[in-house]
Amino acid sequence: MSLIINIDTAFDSASVCIADNETVLQKNTNTQFKDHAAWLHPTIQLLLKESNVSIKNINAIAVNNGPGSYTGLRVGLSAAKGLCFALNIPLITINTLELIASAVATQAEDIICPLIDARRMEVFTACYDKNLKQILAPQALILDENSFSDILTKHKILFCGNAITKTQLVLKNAHANFTDYHYSIEDMAHLSFEKFERKDFADMAYSAPFYVKEFYTPAARKK
Repeated sequence: MSLIINIDTAFDSASVCIADNETVLQKNTNTQFKDHAAWLHPTIQLLLKESNVSIKNINAIAVNNGPGSYTGLRVGLSAAKGLCFALNIPLITINTLELIASAVATQAEDIICPLIDARRMEVFTACYDKNLKQILAPQALILDENSFSDILTKHKILFCGNAITKTQLVLKNAHANFTDYHYSIEDMAHLSFEKFERKDFADMAYSAPFYVKEFYTPAARKK
C-alpha cells in the first residue's frame, strides 16, 4: 500500500486527493482561484480525517508542476515541498502536458498532443506517442495553419487540453483529431503512483515550477 497526496493547483480549478496506490480514497475541488492558498492545507487535513489516514502514514506528495498558472504552480509546489520536508518523504512532480496526454492515451491512434491555452493564439504544447514517450519537447507555440504540419503529414494526432477550441479554428487537417476531455485528479493519481513505483522522485532542493516561458513582472513606473 502506497498512500500519496496529489495536489493540483495549476489552473483556475484546484483539486487535491489522497490515493491508496492509484485508487482515490477522498478528493476535493476548489473553483475559487484566489482562494487556492488558503484552501489547500485545511482541505488536506479534512481529507486525511475523512479517509481515516494519519499524516504520518503518507508515503509521498505529488504535485502538478506545470505548465500552468504562475501563481497556482507556486502555491502547489510550496505546499508539497513543505509537507515533504516535514514528513521526510519523497516529492513527485507531474508535468501538466504529460498528465493531459496520459488521460487520453486510450483514445489515441498514434500521436497525442496536449495543448494548454496561453494568451491569444499561443499555447504550451508537446507531443507523445501512445506509451507517453516524448517526441516533441514542451514549448510555447503560436498557432497557425502550418502548426504540426511536419508530424501531420505522416501521423494522426489527437489534440487535447483546454486550447483545442482555438486550435480547431486554424488547424484543418484530415489527420487532426480532437477531444475535449481534459484530465481529472484520478488521472493524476494514476500517473503519480506509476512514478512512485519507479522511484521517479524530484530533487526538493532544486525543484521549481515548470513555466515553459520565463515569468516576467512589469517594470515599476518611475515617479
